[in-house]
Amino acid sequence: MPVYSMRDFDDHEQVVFCRDPASGLKAIIAIHNTVRGPALGGCRMWDYGTEEDALVDALRLSRGMTYKAALAGLACGGGKAVIIGDPSSMKTERLLRAYGNIIDSLGGRYITAEDVGTTPADMAMVSRETQWVAGLPSELGGSGDPSPATARGVMNAMRAVAEHLWGSDELSGRTVAVQGVGKVGSSLVARLTKTGAATVITDVDQIAAERVAAEHGSEVVGLDEIYDVDCDIFSPCALGASLNERTIPRLRCAAIVGAANNQLATDEDADRLVARDILYAPDFVVNAGGIINVAVGIGSYDVRRAATAIDNIQIAVSDVLATADEYGINPHRAAVRVAEERIDRIGTLHRHRGLRRAQ
Repeated sequence: MPVYSMRDFDDHEQVVFCRDPASGLKAIIAIHNTVRGPALGGCRMWDYGTEEDALVDALRLSRGMTYKAALAGLACGGGKAVIIGDPSSMKTERLLRAYGNIIDSLGGRYITAEDVGTTPADMAMVSRETQWVAGLPSELGGSGDPSPATARGVMNAMRAVAEHLWGSDELSGRTVAVQGVGKVGSSLVARLTKTGAATVITDVDQIAAERVAAEHGSEVVGLDEIYDVDCDIFSPCALGASLNERTIPRLRCAAIVGAANNQLATDEDADRLVARDILYAPDFVVNAGGIINVAVGIGSYDVRRAATAIDNIQIAVSDVLATADEYGINPHRAAVRVAEERIDRIGTLHRHRGLRRAQ
């Protein structure tokens, strides 16, 4: 049973429950906010325990995408799709095309992309049924795998935090504990190693962890042991809710800067981190590199323009930390405040009703 509050259900413009019996498709599309533009967000395919688990994930992730897009200065809002099922056994051409057909019926209010359990190649299949797809494979002119872009953004966020805490954005000599070394986590470890930082890693896939460790000289610890590692920065790069009332008291770090979505189990966990004197860089600011990369790729992808925009995450994190200090609030609330102010400046006048199909 997921932990959630009524805030998870507030202010969503539209929630669509999708079915295609022939393929077994069961999906939920949550459109949180379209004030700044069409809702943009990935499609996550996961073997959820219940439909309620899937709904809560879609609601939380879509809200986070709204804030992420606003803080990144993108002309889009936030949405998310979740497909219920094991991608290794249930993902078929029929299922992906059925999903694409549902996306098309929304008329451009929601633009989908890849996420956990889906790939750029899957998005190419979805695009056979709809034009409202981003993150297509690079050979099709799209932005491709967003993982390196996300890792680049996390590195920029770490530099902002290092500058804030230690007066220099250099990471050489620092120790970073990375929880999860999938596509984003492994790319992050590679970047950290190049800067001269030491890494301690863990992953549910022990073979993957050992492979990353052999390549980059990382220390490998158990899944639960990662919370007890003495480090400068703790970096959650797996699934969400890893920071909670059980794990926060165990942390031995000065800061948290990671790529995972919804790292806090509850909003109150931000206050628990303050009580521990641990600086938390809000995940929806830190991990915006992926959505920035995808957004830049809508239309015609330009890798240099994407890199420049992703590097601005360092400025965005610095601004959030400065706002937190100015108002005496924790960084999580500061980031939400900045994002909501940017949305409120536009108001409901430009709420996105859909786009005309290109002829």
